[in-house]
Amino acid sequence: MKVSVKIDNQLFDVEIENLYTRPIIAVVDGQRFEVWPEVNPTVTTAPPAPAPAVPGPAASAGAASAPALTASDAKTVYAPIPGVIVAVSVSPGDMIEAGQELCVLEAMKMKNAIRAPRVGQIAAVRVSEGQHVKHHYPLVEYAE
Repeated sequence: MKVSVKIDNQLFDVEIENLYTRPIIAVVDGQRFEVWPEVNPTVTTAPPAPAPAVPGPAASAGAASAPALTASDAKTVYAPIPGVIVAVSVSPGDMIEAGQELCVLEAMKMKNAIRAPRVGQIAAVRVSEGQHVKHHYPLVEYAE
């Protein structure tokens, strides 16, 4: 997900790789940062559905574990943040390319283009314009 952030009248280009892995990798104006969000023990929320593990480049190379799903294996594209769907750019049956815009999600007065993580055919579009979505809500599903 790519966003522009304005802090004290200075504009920063920020790219966030995967919100579901820890640490979260953020690239700010070309400089890479590892972000460890604080865990609030008083808040107990369960995710609406299990998220596929999508390791970023910071995944431990030497760790012995089962192979995880990559973005190219994912069948569902989830909302990275809560917001309102302001545009839907695909329909079921469409063949799409990696990086193609699927929909636009507005959050905190910023429009975020949600892009395809891989090539494939759209099986279902789970959102419509004007719909409010929560974090990790399924937006689009691939046929296979």
